[in-house]
Amino acid sequence: MVKQGPRPLVICGPSGSGKSTLLKKLFKEFPETFGFSVSHTTRKPRAGEENGIHYHFVSLDEMQGSIERNDFLETATFSGNMYGTSKRAVQSVQSMGKVCVLDIEIEGVKQIRNSDLNPLLVFIKPPSVEELERRLRGRNTETEESLQKRLNTAKCEIEYGSVPGNFHIVIHNRHLKQAYEELRNFVVKELETQREEGTHVILTRCEIDVDSS
Repeated sequence: MVKQGPRPLVICGPSGSGKSTLLKKLFKEFPETFGFSVSHTTRKPRAGEENGIHYHFVSLDEMQGSIERNDFLETATFSGNMYGTSKRAVQSVQSMGKVCVLDIEIEGVKQIRNSDLNPLLVFIKPPSVEELERRLRGRNTETEESLQKRLNTAKCEIEYGSVPGNFHIVIHNRHLKQAYEELRNFVVKELETQREEGTHVILTRCEIDVDSS
C-alpha cells in the first residue's frame, strides 16, 4: 500500500511529444507543489547523471530481487534496460505533502491503473506522427533504426492514449501555450477538489511566461 497523500500525477506520451517542456513549466509555476519520483534502472549512468538524483542505478540482480519482493509499482524494459517506479520513491514525495509526478511509458501506465495508487492520468499527444519524426530527427541523437523503432512505438502509444477511459485527459500538443493551459487547469482543478476533501495540498504559485522556453 502506498501512503495516502495528494494523488500522484502520471504523465505519458511518445518521446518528442513535449512532456518534459510541459512539466518544466508546471514545476516552475508551482515550485512547492510537485516532486519527481526517482526511478530505478539497470542502465549505466550517462555523463552528468548522479545516483539517487536522476535515477537509482542498480544491477540486474538487484532489480530482479526488488521485483520479487514486490517493491515496485511498475516496471518496463526499454532498449534492453529495465526501469521501475518503487513504492518507496512515491512515498518519499508524498511524505512531504507534494504531488508525486511519474513520467512513465504505456506499459507502466497499464500496471499502475491496476494498483491502489489512484493517480491522475494525463496523455500528451504530439501534433502528428510527421511532426514527431521531425522533432526526433532534429535532436540528432538517433540512428535510422532507433528512430524508426521510436516512431513505431509512438504510433502504438498514440493508439492506446486515444482510447476513451485509458486516461483522465488527453492533451493534443499542437501549440505549447494552449497545451500548458489545458494541463495546468486540469491539475489545479483536481488538486483544489482534493484540498476541499481534506487532503493537504501545497498550491503556491509563481508567475511565469508560458511562451518562454
